Amino acid sequence: MTTAPTRRSDRRISPVFLGIAAVTAVSGWAAWTGFADNPGLAVFLFVTAAWIVSLCLHEYAHARTALHSGDISVGAKGYLTLNPLKYTHALLSIVLPVLFVILGGIGLPGGAVFIERGRIRGKWKHSLISAAGPLTNVLFAVVCTAPFWLDSLSGVPDTFRFALAFLALLQVTAAILNSLPIPGLDGYGVIEPWLSHKIRRQVEPFAPFGLIAVFGILWIPEVNGAFFDAIDAILRGLGVTDLETYCGQDFYRFWDGDTSQYCTLNP
Repeated sequence: MTTAPTRRSDRRISPVFLGIAAVTAVSGWAAWTGFADNPGLAVFLFVTAAWIVSLCLHEYAHARTALHSGDISVGAKGYLTLNPLKYTHALLSIVLPVLFVILGGIGLPGGAVFIERGRIRGKWKHSLISAAGPLTNVLFAVVCTAPFWLDSLSGVPDTFRFALAFLALLQVTAAILNSLPIPGLDGYGVIEPWLSHKIRRQVEPFAPFGLIAVFGILWIPEVNGAFFDAIDAILRGLGVTDLETYCGQDFYRFWDGDTSQYCTLNP
């Protein structure tokens, strides 16, 4: 079965995505200039909007790779427009990832694009489609941490630096957690084509619960501590200190009350 080729309108960037990008830019400017009366609110809007932008790019990477691998249906589904409302379970595509960030400071994608796998031939193509999402988070993490490991933060306001550090933490956690070989996550999608049909059928019923299971396991104090110790070590290797990520999350959770004394802004 074939479908019509992807039309130009199927690839036009969605106004929804442009709106989210605009919120990212404006709130980032507010955090940089100190324009907002409440710097925590500016950080919250900047990090949340930027996180949703990265989510859109994550899913776009899946769809774009699928398009070049043989699934030309992704265009008609709206996946190439970067519109998160076009994803499977549109509400969860936005609410769930933000909820993960608010509750635990953990970056986990919640959106999903439906790929017609039957159109794609070759195990490597299937694996690459799944890997494209986490690789996007890796790229986003590199961009966020570049000012730190390039030592180019001179003159950058503390509020923006802290926000960028926390956003980097979210991207690193998203890249690592989503690469785990757990049903429902992209890491499992990478290895799934290489598993026997019997194993895939046995595992399939658990796929809808993989994301929630990971989040639940991370609520175990010992697991959470070990995981974030590893994340902090990675970020330190990229020039981002524990204090910067801590202060970024502290500002992000502005509703908790006064900012920690360790995160006092420079005049």
